[in-house]
Amino acid sequence: MAKPGSAFNATRDVETSSGLNPGLIVLIVVLGSLVVFLVGNFFLYQYAQKNLPAKKKKPVSKKKLKKEKLKAGVRPPGD
Repeated sequence: MAKPGSAFNATRDVETSSGLNPGLIVLIVVLGSLVVFLVGNFFLYQYAQKNLPAKKKKPVSKKKLKKEKLKAGVRPPGD
């Protein structure tokens, strides 16, 4: 017959057997996912720089254009 404490000893033997620490497995998975994400972003950025058109500039309003000309010292017509 098995002793009542023998099941406890069997689980302790399983825990002490050589194997990967669960915390280490989680760390490897998280770091691996982070590396894959960063490398993917890098290649996507490189692809976008080569293949996407440049961002269009907003048109400058006439009011701003007039202010800039006044700052530069150019007199607008009619003044």
